[in-house]
Amino acid sequence: MPLNTVLLSQMMRDLSTQPGFTDALIKELGGRSQAGKKGPALLTPDLITELRKRILGKDWQGLDRFPGWTMREITATVHALSGVIGQKRGSSENSPGGAIPGAQVELAPFLDLGPYALDQQQTLSLDEPSTLPGFSTQGLIAPMGYGVIRGDGPNELAPEHAASQRLADALNRLAVNELDGAKPFTVTIGGRSASTPQALMETLIATGHQVSVIDARYFANFGHLHYKGDEVMMPFWINTRLAVPHSGWIFGLGARPLLVPVAHAEYEWRVRGPKVNADVSYYFGIDGKSEWRTMDTLDQSWVLKRAVHAYTGAQVVEVTRLAGLLTIAYAHQHQRHPHLPFGGYYDLGVCQDGISAIEWRMTGKVTLFPNTADTALFNDPRDAEVNAMMRAIPKDRSGAPPQPERIFGSLPTEPGAAGSFDTITIPGVSADLSASYAAWQRGDLHHTHGRAFDAVAAAVAFAGASALIAAVRRQRAR
Repeated sequence: MPLNTVLLSQMMRDLSTQPGFTDALIKELGGRSQAGKKGPALLTPDLITELRKRILGKDWQGLDRFPGWTMREITATVHALSGVIGQKRGSSENSPGGAIPGAQVELAPFLDLGPYALDQQQTLSLDEPSTLPGFSTQGLIAPMGYGVIRGDGPNELAPEHAASQRLADALNRLAVNELDGAKPFTVTIGGRSASTPQALMETLIATGHQVSVIDARYFANFGHLHYKGDEVMMPFWINTRLAVPHSGWIFGLGARPLLVPVAHAEYEWRVRGPKVNADVSYYFGIDGKSEWRTMDTLDQSWVLKRAVHAYTGAQVVEVTRLAGLLTIAYAHQHQRHPHLPFGGYYDLGVCQDGISAIEWRMTGKVTLFPNTADTALFNDPRDAEVNAMMRAIPKDRSGAPPQPERIFGSLPTEPGAAGSFDTITIPGVSADLSASYAAWQRGDLHHTHGRAFDAVAAAVAFAGASALIAAVRRQRAR
């Protein structure tokens, strides 16, 4: 465990008996997230029930591996909620390429444009410093009583917040320039102009700015909680259906499934130059927003960070173009499907899906797990390139065991590097990952059989053993 860090179970051992605290915590975790890097903190009713059961039942070990479900189980609970909400949907959602009335107004909760409205023709100059407000913790940090705070403060990038927020707003607004009804928006700098996100990158590079992009992986922070000044370790666990080597009986029966903390993935732009110094990220978050964002809140120490791919020059332009295509494609999705649960999070994918799609285009491989987008929703002819990208990446909605390459590739530590798993401070993870990775390299990493199979196999084995013992006794008697 890192210094100044406690497990969620330790906090709840102390506070679960405090009147109303458990309900307040579950309500906070089940609501729409605030800004910053967030894991899947929006809970379906089934997940809320499971979380409550573990807390009230004082299942502290189970709480520290919450929920530990397979992807099939998680998909089922989202489907159940989608069915309830689906009864309220309008016919416009079933019309490919169709837009609902008042689409520009409906888009507002799902895309941050700052002061650059869709229905106004505007030009932004980056030749002058940003006039937007600086970093503030307002709306980011929420005291919950008993020494508990939800939310994180500023990191080392916070001093440039105004410039970063302006760049994020500009990239989002440029991305939807082609949205139906949008008025032209242009960004100028150094006598040059840009009307698309990728053109803005070209313009920044042409005016003497150093621009780079990394594909970054973290452990997703499920709660963003602090208790008496300590960080609360609260990942979201998934059952990969891979068997932890040597954890079962003979032939692997009864083996423990490999549980992994779900990852968070994003692309991160770093801009340094004579006019603009800013850092922004792109991903589709649990707030239902596929967009560029600032990245100046502090990460807790246990989430770690790894840059899997790094891009410069023309590759920066291409990654930016693809992120822009995803941004407008998700805008179309929100217009067509405004009643998807959680703003489309899970049904339209999680943070990994868009990053996987870009990784596939840039490298020909996908090293992220899980991907949850329902490709049946991605059928808008205006977004043909994004639709093809979403169809190309592996899917995990059905619960089929993922490729080990994607499980290990999602980690915020380099798989296979000497001692890399030892940097993971979540208890129990390092040993299981080390054993599983070594088995994968040897070619003998296997899937779990499932509880039903193990039960039948155990019964058959017991019956066989009993028969053998009986036969030996009869032989001895003769």
